[in-house]
Amino acid sequence: MPVDLKAIVRERLGENYDLHDRYINRTLVKVQRTIGFDKIYCRAKGAYLYDKDGNDYLDFLSGFGVYNIGRNHPAAQQAIRDVLDLDLPNMVQMDCALLAGILAEKIVARLAAQGASHLNAVFLCNSGTESVEGALKFARAATKRTRILSLKNSYHGLSYGALSATANAFFQEGFGPFLPGVSHVTMGDLQELEFELKKGDVAALIVEPVQGKGVYFPKDDYYPRAQALCRQYGTLLICDEVQTGVGRTGKWFGFEHWGLEPDIITMAKALSAGYVPCAAVVARRSIYQSVFSRLDRCIVHSTTFGRNNLAAACGIATLAVMEEENLVENAAKMGALMEAKLLELQQKHDIIAEVRIKGLMGAVEFSEPSSMMGKMGWKAVHSMDKGLFPQLIVTPLLQRHRILAQVAAHNCDVIKFLPSLIIGEAEVNRFVSALDDVIQSLGKFPGPVWDLGQNFFKAMKSGAPTADEPADAGA
Repeated sequence: MPVDLKAIVRERLGENYDLHDRYINRTLVKVQRTIGFDKIYCRAKGAYLYDKDGNDYLDFLSGFGVYNIGRNHPAAQQAIRDVLDLDLPNMVQMDCALLAGILAEKIVARLAAQGASHLNAVFLCNSGTESVEGALKFARAATKRTRILSLKNSYHGLSYGALSATANAFFQEGFGPFLPGVSHVTMGDLQELEFELKKGDVAALIVEPVQGKGVYFPKDDYYPRAQALCRQYGTLLICDEVQTGVGRTGKWFGFEHWGLEPDIITMAKALSAGYVPCAAVVARRSIYQSVFSRLDRCIVHSTTFGRNNLAAACGIATLAVMEEENLVENAAKMGALMEAKLLELQQKHDIIAEVRIKGLMGAVEFSEPSSMMGKMGWKAVHSMDKGLFPQLIVTPLLQRHRILAQVAAHNCDVIKFLPSLIIGEAEVNRFVSALDDVIQSLGKFPGPVWDLGQNFFKAMKSGAPTADEPADAGA
């Protein structure tokens, strides 16, 4: 008898957190229960999640930027059904799969339409971190150099090469030593960059056009001038478009905002339509061929699942939906509206220090307010834990307003939002109105929001469940 997944879900929905506590990441379960994120979602569509009672939750997290075309888009579903109905041969490996070739063709055509026709060779893989690993290898092979530069505060993934390029001590703690020859420079400091490039051994500078951790980006011409320095010293420029690509920033690719001409880009996340992992390294053909330089090296860099039919179908469907539904244009339009409304909110609440937005990739940074009650609450929470405050924003957003957002990074007073690119004015207004309400509630100290911080702190001090704790620990 075939597995009846519908029956399994029907019978066991609600066991989610117990199963993960017992068999997967017990510490994550404890965190989710502590901060009130232990919701049971049973359905998803577009920009919304739904619980078993039919309550909608506005998803301003979108799987960390995966659902650019929205959740469960019918075009992606149909593409998957078509592949299954065709009974296509999949992952023969010693062949050239048709759908993988078509996806690569469409990626190259899209880049050409955006003024990047020099990016004309595609390596398909599975994830953002895998695409970064490939890009680093490609750069070393092409330049015959060993060193890699990345920007401070960058995030490029959690496998060893990508983690070495990730200039974030929080993610690196406990996992060293890292890849030798990787250095981190300060965004905006061209003198520091040139000092490193002058050594003549740097294969590539890798940048996120908009840094995912905190949504930071240059406000000036730093990127074009950094690219010019790379050209001067024979260093390649890699743009990590894993999160910023496929329309997220209001342009098809983040590098377009600065008129860059990267030598290599990485893509992932949204390319999958949220169904089957799909990622790509796209490079100049000359760089690509430096890797596959001889007949006996035709598979020297490879991945088992990278060219599979389902992933390719999802990528093809995603690119089609993005174009047909004008989602890049919508991201730019809704991002501008969001920015305008959040700047209005900043005038109302001095606790908002800065609003940073590119398309529908945005962050709100907070600082100590001027009111006496606000100062008392701020100082009390920060004395308990430096990274606690933004959780006092995102938890009430979920609990009181059913909006899912995230803390932008470790130990910073920033919240981040990454909604699907399909949202309209109603979703923008709902988010801004909810944020306004949550911030207003901070004006009362002591009060329920500040009490929430004390409860979080007590839970954090109790520590993560250990290996010898019973399976139901933290329940």
